[in-house]
Amino acid sequence: MHRAMSAGALPATLPFLRKKSVEILKAEYKTGEEAAARIPEAVRSFYRTSLAGVARTRSAEVEKAAAELVSLYSRNVFPELKVTWGTYPNNLGHTDFPGCFRCHDEAHMSADQKTITQDCAACHDVLAADEPAPEILKTLGLMDGMESRK
Repeated sequence: MHRAMSAGALPATLPFLRKKSVEILKAEYKTGEEAAARIPEAVRSFYRTSLAGVARTRSAEVEKAAAELVSLYSRNVFPELKVTWGTYPNNLGHTDFPGCFRCHDEAHMSADQKTITQDCAACHDVLAADEPAPEILKTLGLMDGMESRK
C-alpha cells in the first residue's frame, strides 16, 4: 500500500485513506469476486457517509482509490486458498520470516506427491551468491542493512 501511495496509484491526500484502506483490505471476503464487488462500494460508502464533501468534490480520486484497492487485493489476497491480508507479513529474505520457504519447504505436495522445488533459480535470477559484498546489494540500497547484521 505504501508503494501505491508513493507512486500516486492511491491518492495520498484523500483524508483517512490509508486507515480505511487497511480496514477494507483486512475485511473477510469469501472469494476474489466478492472482494472485487464489495471493496469499491466500501470506499465509496466511507466517503459518502463520513466525508460527504470529499465524496462530492473528489469523486474521481475516490474512484481511483477504489480501483487500486481492488487491484492490491487481487495481487495479495487469495481467500479460496486461505491467504488473507497479513497472512504472510513479509516475504523478503529468510531471516525474519520464512520468505520463499513458506511454500518451497518440501512439505507442500501435489496429489501425485511432487513438492515445490527449492531451486532458487526456478523463480529468481541470482545476481550475487558467493560475493562477500555484492555490488547489486549496494545498487539496491540493501548493503547497509546487511553490514549492520554482521
